Amino acid sequence: MAESKSKILIVEDDLDIAEMLNAYFRVQGYEVFTVNWGEDGVRAAQTVLPDLMILDIRLPDIDGYEVARRVRSDRRTNEIPIIFLTEKRERIDRLQGFEVGADDYITKPFDVQELRLRVRNALKRVSQESLTNPVSGLPEGALVEERLSDVIHKSGWGLLHICINHLDAFRESYGFVASDDVLRAISLMIQNTLKEGGTAEDFLGHISPTDFVIVVPPSHLPSFQERIRSRLEQSLDYFYPMKDREQAAQRVDRLAVQISEIPSVYGRFSSVEQLKKDLLNKH
Repeated sequence: MAESKSKILIVEDDLDIAEMLNAYFRVQGYEVFTVNWGEDGVRAAQTVLPDLMILDIRLPDIDGYEVARRVRSDRRTNEIPIIFLTEKRERIDRLQGFEVGADDYITKPFDVQELRLRVRNALKRVSQESLTNPVSGLPEGALVEERLSDVIHKSGWGLLHICINHLDAFRESYGFVASDDVLRAISLMIQNTLKEGGTAEDFLGHISPTDFVIVVPPSHLPSFQERIRSRLEQSLDYFYPMKDREQAAQRVDRLAVQISEIPSVYGRFSSVEQLKKDLLNKH
């Protein structure tokens, strides 16, 4: 399975520069989105959720500083690296840029090769930092892939895949804080179940924000599945406000949990990507 492309959002009102950067970074293998106004940049950051923003400071409506402030104040976008691209050269302008959360700063006219390297380095820093889920604190990304790589090349391990269904619908109704609380509580219940009956070599992590994978000996799978299912299913209704519980129970998009076992992983998958795809496609 091909590696997913990093997404770059370019907010630049000079159409020639915007077009040049769009073409250049597409050739470099990135998925590129371009807007020309500050307000559009804020909206695009929230909908596209890019891996990095290249942001001009001088824009026709709100300036780049205000765009950056709004991006940094939204919990969905506050970790996106921002590289300011600007004609402003004064030290005070740079300081103002860093004050609102810029990760880097490059002045026009610029060397596109230098910009490419700064983009690459910023994305590399983010990927190295992204080893744990910011809500649950559990491993994700490279840490999970490393463990899954071990189990597809070594016998004696089974997997338990736990998926939280309809968390997005819950978030739409009750907001990000409430949905984060659900994810955090479910993570803790799974961790506590593992601590009660597991070993030091057992592993729990995310393969997506709402999908957990547990690595345990195959003989432990049935008991873990039963205990985790029982705990989670008893708890789901309590995440809804008291006034909504009766109605929530009738909703087709109510919170639900799916759990599946793979008793044997060794020799069945040629890569971690194939294994993850198989798990995610089942739910």
